[in-house]
Amino acid sequence: MYSNKENINILTALLIEHGVRHAVVCPGSRNAPIVHNLDVCPQIECFPVTDERSAGFYALGIAQYTNQPTVVCVTSGTALLNVLPAVAEAYYQHVPIIIISADRPLAWIDQQDGQTLPQADALGKFVKKAVSLPEPHDAAEHWLCNRLVNEVLITCKKGDGTPVHINVPISEPLFDFSTESLPTERVFRLDEGTEAMECYQSLEREFLNSQRPMIVIGQMDRFNAFYLEDCLNRLRDHITVIYESLSFAPALHIDKVLGIVEQEEDYSPDAILYVEGTLVSKKLKQFLRRATTAKTWTVSRSGDIYDTFQNLYRVIEGRTGYILDNIAAAIERKQKFEDGLPNHEFHTKWQKVFAKVANETKLLNPKYSQVAVVKEFCKQLSGADSYHLHAANSMSVRLVDMFTETYVSCNRGVNGIEGSLSTAAGFSLIATLPTYCVIGDLSFFYDSNALWNQNLHGNFRILLLNNGCGGIFNKFSGLQNSPAKKPLVMASHRTSAKGLCQSYGIEYRAIHNLEELNGTAMQEWMTSDFDRPSLLEVFTDAETDTHEFAKYV
Repeated sequence: MYSNKENINILTALLIEHGVRHAVVCPGSRNAPIVHNLDVCPQIECFPVTDERSAGFYALGIAQYTNQPTVVCVTSGTALLNVLPAVAEAYYQHVPIIIISADRPLAWIDQQDGQTLPQADALGKFVKKAVSLPEPHDAAEHWLCNRLVNEVLITCKKGDGTPVHINVPISEPLFDFSTESLPTERVFRLDEGTEAMECYQSLEREFLNSQRPMIVIGQMDRFNAFYLEDCLNRLRDHITVIYESLSFAPALHIDKVLGIVEQEEDYSPDAILYVEGTLVSKKLKQFLRRATTAKTWTVSRSGDIYDTFQNLYRVIEGRTGYILDNIAAAIERKQKFEDGLPNHEFHTKWQKVFAKVANETKLLNPKYSQVAVVKEFCKQLSGADSYHLHAANSMSVRLVDMFTETYVSCNRGVNGIEGSLSTAAGFSLIATLPTYCVIGDLSFFYDSNALWNQNLHGNFRILLLNNGCGGIFNKFSGLQNSPAKKPLVMASHRTSAKGLCQSYGIEYRAIHNLEELNGTAMQEWMTSDFDRPSLLEVFTDAETDTHEFAKYV
């Protein structure tokens, strides 16, 4: 039996028709009728998360895994505001999540009634579309409710995907579940246009005929990463490709590469094709901004305009795979007829630097530190069966990018420290393979409510790098003499995750020194079968971590 609220039933029916299959739900009375409907309809699987901040990132992780819209449902009031960090991250990652908020009737907003605030546009520009549903009393209002839900769900799926917000005012009484079946609703469908030849002709005319062409790849979802593997393997023999961490690329720390070439004019591109999302490396962005005479093409399915390198020339509205596949085909045609291939000398210079840095990475033998820990972890992973790898922001993703040879998920939309653990946790709920999350101490403790969840499984494994502070701030020379550096900026602490793990039923292991790292502790943690999530906490010294990282980059 379903709720007797017509707007909720229209919404539920259309969620099913638009292919929604997963929902993260938070406790509350005002949203209870929506949660009830989501729970009783067999097509949607619900995952309870109490903390709305964490719930938003759980939904983000599920959507990252499925590449399909995922619901996060919250009650009225400040509950909605708590999902904003996850919504902002999803917005810049182009991940389709649907925020459904229950609300009081409009008449009671700003009237000093409990748990009320203006919710309709509370998420601002971080959602592509926001609607507030009527409570239908006649056929016209039913039509309006149907139209609004269809419009917002189609918007969520357009292009690469985007977050949207559905606000649902609900009048009391709330808990009448007497409707036998969901209504049959009119469904809007979107037929997206296919790319035309014109969308890449300027690339063939200008980009491929330039003297120093370069392809720069930002963060992408795992589906695109695997899809593009063949395209980029065909391109890398002819065009310099800059990446940070991809499933088909050798481990390579781009900052080390740039340290060798950044002052050499001969390495500067004159044509740049920038595809996909944000870049981790600040140094890479600065290097490309110094290419003031270069022309940059960007590719976006939704036509978004980003002048990241301050030399934007053209925006191509299309799919990255389609564009790169046509570039590779054009090069192969040119190669066949030996006609106008890209400058091989420029490409060769870059390849030599890549090879040099890759070899230095293999030979790196750091002292006991986070560098040594992550190197050993990635070495162990290289011999493992299939798995998924997540990295938190700040030092974690930079360390992982030094050594990994697999695709890495990371919240680089806004780059905040909050939500990395919750995102990986949500991802692990749907994934069947082991899901690893490499995370620093501040990010972990900030988001530790992610582990307050009985639905997590033994496939979720956390490598916690604990050096008692925000170690990334230790590298800034301008802070060395500031009395605020350690207690305030770096947020020094003496906290361990052991007590949290005991409270949440998480399998806990620890490493404290090089002997333990070189022993069997990490291997046993990675290969053991657990019924619940497991955590390996590795304690290191912040000063040594900074010193060892600086030696490499």
